[in-house]
Amino acid sequence: MPIEILMPALSPTMEEGTLSTWLKKEGETVESGDVIAEIETDKATMEVEAVDEGIIGKILVESGVENVPVNTPIALLLEEGEDKSTLDDYSAAKPEVKETVSEQEDKTKTEKDSNVNTATAPQTQPTSAGGRVFASPLARRIANDKGIDLVIVQGSGPRGRIVKADVNNFTPSTAQSTASQESSSKAPSTGAKKLADLLGMSYREEKVSNIRKTIASRLTESKTTVPHFYLTIETNIDQLLSVRKQINDVANGEYKISVNDFIIKANAIALQKVPDANASWNDDSILYYDHSDISVAVATPTGLITPIIKKAETKGLAEISMEMKDLAGRARDGALKPEEYQGGTFSISNLGMFGVSEFSAIINPPQGCILAVGAGERKPIIKANGDIGTATIMKATLSVDHRVVDGAVGAEYLKVLKQYLENPAMMLV
Repeated sequence: MPIEILMPALSPTMEEGTLSTWLKKEGETVESGDVIAEIETDKATMEVEAVDEGIIGKILVESGVENVPVNTPIALLLEEGEDKSTLDDYSAAKPEVKETVSEQEDKTKTEKDSNVNTATAPQTQPTSAGGRVFASPLARRIANDKGIDLVIVQGSGPRGRIVKADVNNFTPSTAQSTASQESSSKAPSTGAKKLADLLGMSYREEKVSNIRKTIASRLTESKTTVPHFYLTIETNIDQLLSVRKQINDVANGEYKISVNDFIIKANAIALQKVPDANASWNDDSILYYDHSDISVAVATPTGLITPIIKKAETKGLAEISMEMKDLAGRARDGALKPEEYQGGTFSISNLGMFGVSEFSAIINPPQGCILAVGAGERKPIIKANGDIGTATIMKATLSVDHRVVDGAVGAEYLKVLKQYLENPAMMLV
């Protein structure tokens, strides 16, 4: 019997992926450990290694196919002594994938050319096909625990797939109002492309990548379901800049500490001093983390990603600096492992290097807080003795999930953070 090569789960949260490229062809011999394909997940493109030896007998999913569910057969491997005739009796369920743009256009064109007018009843349950309900494993488990029949749950995921949020938000009234909701949601609207075409506007159109789709979905979910509130502080970072210069001068090129490295370290220690801010909402409980795993926003050609400095409170500035440079470089190359960007406890987004003085960031679920850092700017200040002087002032805005962190806790956290940023020598104590 041929061995099925399955679409692997490259991270704990992966449900489907894009088969970017086959690196082996039909008829080629592979050994255990050989890289046979590249898979695009929601955050990176990763290599897939063979776990068995044999010959690629048949490729079931071609390069470029999107939204291939995890554990779907993507190829068949012939063992020693087998030939292609053993594949004649093989049959596997066709992977559930989305139509490509060209397929959608062909389908639309065929429908227009048919000149057949048929009336179809509105589809009230797009998650079911042929008696099968499409739902994520987590959604099925939650539905089973709650005694909810998935047949009457409206899915919001790809191709109507039922996801965790659909089950958690489900009520009988939700099912009763499904038809009216669908009717209003399907009302004609003028999209950006249609409007641009009507007005003769020139534009460049790019297909949305899996990474960009994930970013859009997560940020929309965060902004619409997480009750944000915001707290802003101003910090005098003149001492920090002075200490940074001294450290870099002594390093003599061996390493170079950035302002952001100080910010990572200060946040990590502040979270240990105010542990109630190092938390996540978990529906019926709140998780308080022992370590400060700091997610740092990095811009890449395909979108934003947040590599993590784990247990940052235990690391020195030089170690944080070198680790951050390595993570950021591999993030831009799409070479991070899932465990290197999943599971942080607190996020930092710094736009100071772009001259942005102040902004508010969207929380990165399931984390409870994110700190938005602006540029350090020379500003006039009134000194303690009443004299007027100047100082380098940096603004930082904390976005907070009010379900997890109250205003007083957020304010206490920023007070401690400000102390470390304005007195960087305290980080060494």
